[in-house]
Amino acid sequence: MAIWMAGIDHNRATLDQRSVFSFTNKKSEQAYAHFRENPEIGGCVIISTCNRMEFWLSAPEDLSAPPLALLCSFLGIDAAQYAPCFVQRQGRGAVDHLFRLAAGMESKIIGEDQIITQVGDALALARKNYATDHALEVLFRLAVTAGKRVKTDVTLTTADRSVIHTALRMLEEKGVSVAGRRTMVIGNGMMGKLSAEALMERGADVTVTVRQYRSGIVDIPFGCKRIAYDERLSLLPECDLVVSATSSPNFTLEARRLAPLTVRHPVIFIDLAVPRDIETGVGELPWATLYDIDDFHIDLRSSQLTAALEQAQAILDEEEAHFYDWYEGRDVAERICRLRRSAGADVGARVRPALRRTFADEPERSAWRSEISGAGERMMNHLLFGLRARLSDAAFRDCLDAMEQVLSEQKSEKTN
Repeated sequence: MAIWMAGIDHNRATLDQRSVFSFTNKKSEQAYAHFRENPEIGGCVIISTCNRMEFWLSAPEDLSAPPLALLCSFLGIDAAQYAPCFVQRQGRGAVDHLFRLAAGMESKIIGEDQIITQVGDALALARKNYATDHALEVLFRLAVTAGKRVKTDVTLTTADRSVIHTALRMLEEKGVSVAGRRTMVIGNGMMGKLSAEALMERGADVTVTVRQYRSGIVDIPFGCKRIAYDERLSLLPECDLVVSATSSPNFTLEARRLAPLTVRHPVIFIDLAVPRDIETGVGELPWATLYDIDDFHIDLRSSQLTAALEQAQAILDEEEAHFYDWYEGRDVAERICRLRRSAGADVGARVRPALRRTFADEPERSAWRSEISGAGERMMNHLLFGLRARLSDAAFRDCLDAMEQVLSEQKSEKTN
């Protein structure tokens, strides 16, 4: 089995192109049910964020169709149309990318914090849907561990790392302050809450929309006002800034519905969603300025950041080595296990006559035979791991070959 991935991100595709490949949790669950039926696929994980979508597979090296073709077949779209937007990786190239991704080094905002959680959540959802295999489980867990270590040990940027902080900083550079301004945040998921909190920290007057159909208490940041989602258009003419950050497949704001409004001052719209929350035509209204996530970027050229990236990469190289040690030694571990069991069974068989002469009671003989067989297994395990620590990989595999051959010949002699 090999590690495969196909990914589309902000470096190669526009927001509208990425939107075609945006996966909600429900859509991911449908995909997992579909790919579980493919006998070639040992496991798969889908990562879907505002800036990227990645389709990860554990599958044979001679996989009959590349990951992009499999993905597009599920979506019912033409793979050739979107092939220029995708990068496909296999083996070490894929593994290296995932470790860098989890550390925030592939993000538009270098070092951003949310990607570690997103990678971990992607694995959790795949596991919940019985879509992963052992290789992807270990790979993703170690990548998240590496990302956390980079986050703890390295300062990749002194800037705030969430998209909304970057957006607000960009506005400040343009001379726009949100302090004292009336703002509305559409959406109270994770991104919506982060946006509301960031606006509150900068002194904005923040109102958050709440869907009426939701039952129970809806948690919004302390100090924010709330209105029903259906009342958003009535509040909009009073707002100086509107942020939309939902997971809805439909527009939260459309030009045809905003055009009749009487708005007497400029309004800035920030769309943080993929697919888009705000129709692009809104930006063409005379009183509106629209930004989406593709408008936010960060300067990567500082010497301080370059040094930090090098430090982070050294950590990732070290952590990746742990994965390769495990991945490339999977067959060795299985062979060690077989030899250990064979040794225990052989010792147990050899002491059976002596135990029969010593103990008349069968349960007592059985208990002693189990203890002795276990001791034989532990001795063989100690011997094999001692050899593994002292020999090169090639020499150790030669030893395994020889030991397996001896045991095979021994079994043949007993049979004959």
